[in-house]
Amino acid sequence: MTAYAIAHLRDVDRNAEIVDYILRIDETLAPFGGRFLVHGATAEVIEEPREGDLVIIAFPDLAAARAWYASPEYQEILLLRTNNSRSAAIIVEGAPEGYRATDFLAKLG
Repeated sequence: MTAYAIAHLRDVDRNAEIVDYILRIDETLAPFGGRFLVHGATAEVIEEPREGDLVIIAFPDLAAARAWYASPEYQEILLLRTNNSRSAAIIVEGAPEGYRATDFLAKLG
């Protein structure tokens, strides 16, 4: 099942370290099947104020997303982002094909 790495970046210092991060991140994704779905997009806010940029990266599955984040290649550049922005990042598994909102009720027991 597809998994996603999602980051919300605020107060990004657009300096040489961020440029270095951007130049190097693509090569960290390739071995894990990661690809950008959204990168640096300014969201159209329809509820509650949100500032900053949104990044969504798709991976073939949760294991690949976790392996990418933990990889030495990504860990080597991670501080370039975290030292130059306020950001939150998560990894989440997507919903399976045919999923309906009511399927969540089964999880509630």
